[in-house]
Amino acid sequence: MSEYNPVLSAPKGANKNPKRVGRGSSSGLGSTAGKGNKGQQSRSGGKVYVGFEGGQMPLYRRVAIRGFSNYPFKKEYVCINVDQLDAKFADGETVNKESLVAKGFISAKAATLVKVLGNGNISKKLTVEVDKISASAKEKIEKAGGSVKTAAKAEESK
Repeated sequence: MSEYNPVLSAPKGANKNPKRVGRGSSSGLGSTAGKGNKGQQSRSGGKVYVGFEGGQMPLYRRVAIRGFSNYPFKKEYVCINVDQLDAKFADGETVNKESLVAKGFISAKAATLVKVLGNGNISKKLTVEVDKISASAKEKIEKAGGSVKTAAKAEESK
């Protein structure tokens, strides 16, 4: 085994010079330069796109687009557990988007939706004003003496 010092150089054989193709018949890689004889693949710029089937109507165009995708309408919620609220908020504070941004739970984007989940325990009396809340989280917050107001209920009452 040869002496190897990582500071000075790479191990022997690690770095090889690239093959120089198409440099004359005496190089052994001249003439067609490893591209075979004639045809689209031998030409410069001779590539076909992914899914090309030699001029036949490709599969992605033969198969009809069917069904409904909910993707453009989906809502993604940032989930926060009650034990996280208990750790970061003081007794009597209000939990809303502004206070959650201030405490570092969510980013300041206006489109962020918040859902409170019931993992853990809560011992502080908090006023929670969020977009959604699970039944177990609502029960725990109200048991601790707090109150819950969701955006869904506010929209229903209009």
